[in-house]
Amino acid sequence: MSHQAARHELGKTNDSKDHAMASSRRETSPIETATPGRRIYLAGASGVIGSRLVPLLVDAGYTVGAMTRSSEKAARLASLGAEPIVCDVFDRGALTTAVRSFSPDLVLHELTDLPDAVEDLPKAGLLNARIRVEGTRNLIDAMNGLDEPKIVAQSIAWTPDPGPGADAVTSLEQAVLAANGVVLRYGAFYGPGTYYEGELPAAPRVHIDTAAARTLEALDAPSGILTVVDE
Repeated sequence: MSHQAARHELGKTNDSKDHAMASSRRETSPIETATPGRRIYLAGASGVIGSRLVPLLVDAGYTVGAMTRSSEKAARLASLGAEPIVCDVFDRGALTTAVRSFSPDLVLHELTDLPDAVEDLPKAGLLNARIRVEGTRNLIDAMNGLDEPKIVAQSIAWTPDPGPGADAVTSLEQAVLAANGVVLRYGAFYGPGTYYEGELPAAPRVHIDTAAARTLEALDAPSGILTVVDE
């Protein structure tokens, strides 16, 4: 991964961490509102975008199963109105039990595995690639047997350098689309809690709060790809 590509890697979105107007360049049909009252299994609930999505989803009337691999973050997720679920996406048995027990109408996949410091991104590439390949596969497999659940998953809006990282992005997108899901291609996140709190990353980019709001709107989108970036 080149230095430029590494600095673009979504901006501190991993599950282990706690305004410009944007538009979604949509390759599926436009979606303006979400349907409240459903059950959402949010994988990556304590990440930088997941932690913003939890209160938005709760306020919109969804029942939220907020998955985190950190038991220390469960109390905060509960305080936001979610049902905390402590689980590791790589523990297939526990994940399958968690997903099927919650019985979601939709799985929202916001998992990444990124370091605290942007300069450490190149060394973390293989960890994040594993989340995108193995983690995505495990989430989709855990949905088997449920009553037509849907998956919406995080991807990226820029073209990564050739290699394992790029292959992982392709694998994630192909798996989600094969499951009739929705791929969200976010620009690099900026704003509070991201790698870019006081500066703008190179385009494509999107403010973290705008990305969360656009994600809420995308939950009822038909299967396909949505690109969420600033104008």
